[in-house]
Amino acid sequence: MNHHQDSAADIEFGSDHGTVKSYIVGFIISLVLTIIPFVIVAKHLLSNSGMYVVIGIFAVAQLFVQLVFFLHLSFKSQARWNLNVFLFTFLVVVILVLGSLWIMANLDYFMMH
Repeated sequence: MNHHQDSAADIEFGSDHGTVKSYIVGFIISLVLTIIPFVIVAKHLLSNSGMYVVIGIFAVAQLFVQLVFFLHLSFKSQARWNLNVFLFTFLVVVILVLGSLWIMANLDYFMMH
């Protein structure tokens, strides 16, 4: 039996299994995207606001690397459902976080005044 053969469920739901090479490449890119902002913060190479921007940019880049290399999300037609589920989950998380921040800001305002 060939273990590399895709099952019908894998093909139908767009499951994609990475290779060792793709995992190593993803790991190295993730490592670089972690080390660069760490060095910038540790050595105080930028102002506080500049460091926040750099950390945010590298965090978003890290997110996309993780999604592509480890979660195998893509725009291929077979994987479209996985991408749609991820985007919906992301939307729900954004609504929950922003809603929580809004509620906490209102509580802080009314508790202090």
